Amino acid sequence: MSSVEHKLAGASHGSVKSYSIGFVLSVLLTVIPFALVMYPSFSSLTTLYVIATFAVVQVLVQLGFFLHMNTRSDEGWNMIAFIFTAVIIAIVVVGSLWIMFHLNHNMSH
Repeated sequence: MSSVEHKLAGASHGSVKSYSIGFVLSVLLTVIPFALVMYPSFSSLTTLYVIATFAVVQVLVQLGFFLHMNTRSDEGWNMIAFIFTAVIIAIVVVGSLWIMFHLNHNMSH
């Protein structure tokens, strides 16, 4: 397959520069929360919020730099499939937690 056909197929591959940037960002987004836990300087709740924020940013970095997830590749179908998967996982997790809470509440009498 020629490079023109490859680009028309919707596949995007990163360069060494983009992979390096993604790697450095991933390391930083891992080391900073680790350091916050090892050397506590904020309250527990603040540390939890910072770690959760860094986790979300880490997921976005992984999706963008390593999985090349964007709205342009394959006419956005990759993104739609990812969003659908995230919604299904959220439904399963939230539904399971809801069921367990109500089972615990109803069985504790």
